[in-house]
Amino acid sequence: MKPARRQKEKPTRERSGRQTLRWKLTGFVFSVMMLSVALIMLIYWLVLTLLGSSALGLRLAVSPIFIASLLLGACALIATLLFALLSRYYLQPLKRLNRATKEIGEGHFDIHVQEDKEHPYHIVPELQDLIRNFNEMAEELRGIELFRNDFINNFSHEFKTPIISIRGFAHELRQEGLTDEQRNEYAKIIEEESDRLARLSSNVLTLSKLENQQIVTGQTEFYLDEQIRQCILLLESEWSEKALEIVPELELLKVRGNEEMLALVWRNLLSNAIKFTPRGGRIEVRMAVTEQTVTVSVSDNGIGMSDEVRARVFEKFYQGDPSHAHAGYGVGLALVKRIVDLLKGTITVESREGFGSRFTVELPRE
Repeated sequence: MKPARRQKEKPTRERSGRQTLRWKLTGFVFSVMMLSVALIMLIYWLVLTLLGSSALGLRLAVSPIFIASLLLGACALIATLLFALLSRYYLQPLKRLNRATKEIGEGHFDIHVQEDKEHPYHIVPELQDLIRNFNEMAEELRGIELFRNDFINNFSHEFKTPIISIRGFAHELRQEGLTDEQRNEYAKIIEEESDRLARLSSNVLTLSKLENQQIVTGQTEFYLDEQIRQCILLLESEWSEKALEIVPELELLKVRGNEEMLALVWRNLLSNAIKFTPRGGRIEVRMAVTEQTVTVSVSDNGIGMSDEVRARVFEKFYQGDPSHAHAGYGVGLALVKRIVDLLKGTITVESREGFGSRFTVELPRE
């Protein structure tokens, strides 16, 4: 409730600030006008004083042309002063914005328009908002550009590595004098790398499809505990190879939902735990059921992750290990996050370096 009150109070304070600034601007213009009128009255008084009671002075005192000329002079003086002030203080930041916009158009997203809190242009709140919004836009574009570069680097690496491996072992298969054991080993490596490319392509396509999807279709009834057990069995070759202990603590539960999408969630979470758990480690899968929700957690005693990695772990194509020492694409957890969001659930991660990680998925039962 407290955050909601703060959100309501903020627009109120902004409106109050804008009204104050508008009153300042009105007072400023009024002061310029009064100064100009006072100056014209001073000129009128000086003319009458110097000419005295002469015939010319008496005629000028009542001459409509003379009075109109003074009024026109006052208007011209007011306009000149306002134009000079506006050109100096209000058009200057617009010129800076114009130059910054050209920089953005040329692809230089590290541009920033300085906000001077003491500058008179802050009397106009719209101009202040324009500068602030421009800087926010530039910062967002800068983040997108960094993400694009990371995407290109990571994606090209993930595709290049298995392709080089396939090409190398295909070349070896063409050599003479290979034993049957060597040929089978090389063929197995080519098959595994091909499967790796297929999984990467499949995950990327699935993630792209789900990012444009808003409604969950194809819902059926199935047993969630049995689905998780099947996912564990599907990955048996991976956890058996590392002699991992898998401890499932599940409850019998029949749910309604998209079975294929949920299977992707469990497979990716389990695969991630297997990947970062050392040989002989332990992975626990626990389920907790309430009337409104079902909670599934996948925890391991693996290498864990730093605070920086944990904060970005659900970003697409982000890999906490820049050396790529662990096979992965940076797609699986982003895919999990998108599916959980579509199912109106939540996913959280707890982790400490050297002490393992725990991913917890909470889904509504209805």
